[in-house]
Amino acid sequence: MNATNSPSPIHGNSLHRPQLEVVIEVPRGSFLKRNIGGVIDFISPLPSPFNYGSVPAYLGLEGDLLDALVLGPRLPRGTRIRVEVWGAVTLIDRDMADDKLVCSAHPPSPAQLAWVLRFFRFYARCKGLLNFLRRRPGRNACDGWLSAEQAMARARPRHAGWQGAPVEY
Repeated sequence: MNATNSPSPIHGNSLHRPQLEVVIEVPRGSFLKRNIGGVIDFISPLPSPFNYGSVPAYLGLEGDLLDALVLGPRLPRGTRIRVEVWGAVTLIDRDMADDKLVCSAHPPSPAQLAWVLRFFRFYARCKGLLNFLRRRPGRNACDGWLSAEQAMARARPRHAGWQGAPVEY
């Protein structure tokens, strides 16, 4: 789906909407970006507008745990929550596609969906600047929406021998 000319991601098949367990790594309002092991990746100049984490059972296209944001009130770091997946936003980071599942206990409002897309468009620009400063070449952009079904079809189940992302972040 294209971010500029497609319906919102929640128009997918609602009878078979995926439900997944998400582990919260960055609570809404936090300035600390941590990985699933609790190690601080970086300190943000802006607070996280969403609860942000990963789905331990799946890997994304870049080989790291599948990213997920959970709309709603702040959740403590380490919270494991089972939520519905309403769609995903595709972020391109150094030419690698990195889907971000959009999860919530209730259907997201059009305003929430617009905010998610605006945030990731801004985030992609910031990540591009950071990658430039770190001398890490490649395209950085927000490529827009995917349905929940499309995003899950692109993810891979995590295998027992997985030892972390194959690329440095």
